[in-house]
Order: sequence, then C-alpha cells, then structure tokens
Amino acid sequence: MTSAKLQQASAEILKRYPQNQKRSALLPLLFLAQEERGYLSPESLEEIAHLLEMRPTDVWETASFYTMFHFRPMGRCHIEVCHNLSCTLLGAESLLDVLKGRLQIREGETTPDGRFSLGTAECLAACDGAPVVQVNGYHYGPLNRSQLEELLEGFARGELPERYRYQPWAGPPSRGPEPVNTFERILHQHLLDPSYDGRIEAYLERGGYQALPKAVREYRPSEIIEMVKRSGLRGRGGAGFPTGVKWGFVPKDPGIPKYLLCNADEGEPGTFKDRELLERDPHQVLEGIIIASYAIGSETSYIYLRGEFLEAVAILERALQEAYAHGFLGKKILGSDFNLDVYLHRGAGAYICGEETALIESLEGKRGEPRIRPPFPAVKGLYQCPTVVNNVETLCNIPHIIVRGPKWFASMGTPKSTGTRVFSVSGHVRRPGNYELPLNATLRQLIYEHAGGILDDRRIKAIIPGGSSAPTLTADHLDVGLDFESLAAAGSMGGSGAVIVLDETTCMVKVGEVINRFYHHESCGQCTQCREGTAWLHKILKRIEDGRGQMADLEVLKDVCRNMKGQTICVLSDSAAMPTESYMHYFREEFEAHIQQGRCPFRA
Repeated sequence: MTSAKLQQASAEILKRYPQNQKRSALLPLLFLAQEERGYLSPESLEEIAHLLEMRPTDVWETASFYTMFHFRPMGRCHIEVCHNLSCTLLGAESLLDVLKGRLQIREGETTPDGRFSLGTAECLAACDGAPVVQVNGYHYGPLNRSQLEELLEGFARGELPERYRYQPWAGPPSRGPEPVNTFERILHQHLLDPSYDGRIEAYLERGGYQALPKAVREYRPSEIIEMVKRSGLRGRGGAGFPTGVKWGFVPKDPGIPKYLLCNADEGEPGTFKDRELLERDPHQVLEGIIIASYAIGSETSYIYLRGEFLEAVAILERALQEAYAHGFLGKKILGSDFNLDVYLHRGAGAYICGEETALIESLEGKRGEPRIRPPFPAVKGLYQCPTVVNNVETLCNIPHIIVRGPKWFASMGTPKSTGTRVFSVSGHVRRPGNYELPLNATLRQLIYEHAGGILDDRRIKAIIPGGSSAPTLTADHLDVGLDFESLAAAGSMGGSGAVIVLDETTCMVKVGEVINRFYHHESCGQCTQCREGTAWLHKILKRIEDGRGQMADLEVLKDVCRNMKGQTICVLSDSAAMPTESYMHYFREEFEAHIQQGRCPFRA
C-alpha cells in the first residue's frame, strides 16, 4: 500500500502529464518520498513503482542515475563543497580541508551522531560567489575559512543562517571599479533597479507583458517565426543554432500535439546567467515561453529546472500562479483561441540533461541518456511528438523582438551574431558576475571594463570563453570578439557564454584534471569513447599533477582526445577532449615541467 501523502500528491502531479505518460511523474514523486524520509528506502521505491505501474527495478535504475537522490540516511546537515573550476581557483580545496578537520569525517561519510555528512558537488551555477558550499540544498558563498567556521557553528546549533547566503544578483563585495554602462541593457534592464522584486505587478509597471497581446492579436504564428528568423537570434544555450529556423522545423499539422520545453538545467561549469534571469525576472522568461508556444502551436510547455535551484522553484511557482491569475496562461489567452498550460519539472542532478534529447528522456521519467538523431526533436521529441527545446536566455529575448522588431535586434552585434548576450564572468577577476553586452564587444572590454580586471593586478594566463567545454585562449586573444564566428576563428567557441579567467599563478595541468574529473563524473556512460575516454583523461592528468607522470603520457593524452571527438551520440566526449588539447597546445611546457620535476611547480 502507498502512503497517503504520496498517493494524494501523485494524483495532482499526474495531471501535468498526458494520461498515458505516468512515468513522467517519477522524478517529482522521488523528490517527495526523499523529503518525507530523508532518503529513498526500498519501500518507498516500491510504493512509487506501484503508483506509476512500473517495475521496482526500473524505478531503481532511473533513480540511481541522478546525484540528488540518496539511498541511505544522510546527516541532518548535509554539507557539499563545490570543487569545480571556478571554486577550485578561489580556494574550495581549503574549505574542504577545514570541514574534514572540524567534522573528523571524509567525503561520503556521516558523523557518528548523525548531525553532519560531507560531500563534494560539481558546478552549482554560483560561480560569481566562488568558493561556494551547498548545505541542505541552499548555497553559501563566497566564503573564506573563517566565514566557513562561523557558518559551521550555526549549523551545529541546527540553524541555516541567512548570513553569507549566496544571491546571484548581489555577487561578492566590489574588488574593482564599477563597470561602465555604455551599452543598452535588454534582458537586464529591470535588474538594474534594486527595487525590482520580479513579481508580476513590478513587471507590468516596467512594460512587461506588452509583447504577448501584440503577438496573439496582431500576428499569425508563422509571422512570429519569420520575425525571429529575421532578427538573427541564435540559441544562447551552447550550440548557437538559429532560433527561428528551429521553430520552422515543427510540422504545421494542427492535429499533432506539440511541446515547448524551456531548458533551465544550467549546468555548464562557469555559467550562472540563467539562474539570475529565473530568480530575478521570472515573468520575462514566462512571456518568452508563451510567445514561443503560440508560434509553434504548443498548448503544453514544461520548464525543466535544474534540481539544485531551490529558490527558483518557489519563485517560478509563484510567477506561474500570477500569470494564470492575470489571464496570460490557461484557456483562451487574452480572448484569443490560444490555450497554454505551463508546468515546472525539476531535474535531479545530471549535467547531461542539459543536452536537449537527454532532457526529453529525463522529462519522460527515464535516465537522462541522449538519443540518436535523426529523428530530431522538432519532428519526434517529447512523447514522440514535435518538440522545441529553448534555453532560458534565448526565450527571454523573444518579448523584446516582438515589441521593438527584428530589425532593431539585428542592428546590434554583428551581421551573423546579432543582439546582446549575457556573459557569466568568474575566476581571477575583481568583479565576477553577469554582464550583458552586444556581441560585437571583445574579451578585453568584458574583462577589464566590466569585470574590473585581474585580481591583485596579475597577468592573464588563459581565458575559457564559453564554459568548461570551450578550448582555452590566452592573453594574446584579448581583442577577439565575443561573437560566435570570431571565437570559432580563434580556435574556441562561444558555448554557454561563461568566461572563466585564469591568472599567471594557475596550474593548467590542475585545470585539466578538474575539468576532466567533471566530465568523467557526468558522462552518462552510453558511449564507450566517452565513458572510457573521460576516465583515462582524468586518470592521466591526475597522475601528472601528482608528479607521477611520464613523457609518454603526453602522446597518450593526444591519442585519447583524437579518438573521443566526433564518435559519440552527444558532444560531451568532445567537450572533454577539445579543452584538453588546447591546454597542451598552449601550455605544453607546464606538462613537461610536472613530469621532469616529479611535482607540480605551482604548489607552495
């Protein structure tokens, strides 16, 4: 028999999905069961299997794929230190050492009294607050050792103190000059006002929801698609594919259900722009979703939200209620024949679910394993129906294009990379944060005029311009443009728009080891080249960093990278290989020094 709470909740949750797609409710029910008991017991897995008419082994197979589900009791205070690149650059390993010393436990262990458990986390999309610690799902940072000690005392009293709580719009204390504001802000225009709270009244007061009535009353769906094509808007999630072209692939048959999915599973290390847009301006995202759904003929949309974004869950649920109350969602929106329901679907900790077909698999209640294409999602996506997957930032641009026109949007940036983009800047800069610039700006402008330059006036050593999967550039590339084409010509890519800046004290072998540990951890394991290749890259780079490398390792690394690229279902394998090749190309002497000296030359 199922527990009354789960049974009651399942009835409400199942309403979000088609009647013949019960399995889509699996992740929401797993979260509910874990919140009730603190972990997923065998009994709770069986209860959920019974509710969804699934085999218990299928429930276990899916649940065990995601890192946010626990199968044994955790400490009442579960502490995880982010040890991805931006946090490692600014002292995450030192924080982990403090916790191990104070709690007298190692990663993966719980104190004998059950009060604390300790672990590590991959990028938490809070890189401007690095180093960051996650405690029972809430994020704290930036932290130094003494601040962590102070927080730990609060945790010991059973408190989750507000002090040092990470806020994506606040960032760390200013360590450099204020950024110049010579460019028009589009997506961040409301966020420049400190009194803006993101509620629907504030959004309406500042011109929000003007695009929606204009779209549904003045334009046919095909005309909206044509406007977005003429604007030149390209996806801001990583691939940079033309948004209007993607929408145009959707079949026009009105008898086929169609779906619009908002990809809010921001997991690319170094990226934290979508989090700010979601938490600070949720109605801008919703208005973009509604117009996009109208354009492709969708009556159901899902926001696939990264599971770690607890604050965003409450904010988006409130925003959805407000939008329904004002008639912007539901039946006959604004008196038209357009109907739309939007639902929130929370992910459970898997970087691979940022890939659009893995996201679809996860939304269907399965392991987030990418699909072989073709067919592409626009033809056969969610529930084998036509589906468009758009990133948060991409959708935020849509209302502005409708109100001000495609020509206005295309007048900014470059002819092939139009508009503005929000760049997440982290690492060794004085003012880490999100900066919106037109795409004809340069790396130099972004780093020095907006992010305040380099900490302690050190020299730049490397710049990762598009998230951890982008090949690195050097100080010689500071005048390269931020548009897709200029970065590609320089040997890298725009990716997710995350710019990680590394100063002259950085060990590039350590950077490679951290990045490849991440990709090995996040590989879904479906493709041999990725599963084995990421493991070997991490193993060899860690051996070199620890002073146990051999010169032959360098050729092995190159050979492994060659065999990983272009051989797999998705690009995660390439995302590990391409940066590794770039580190060795620009900084080979560092790799050789590690081997020749039998140690890391950068360690104190």
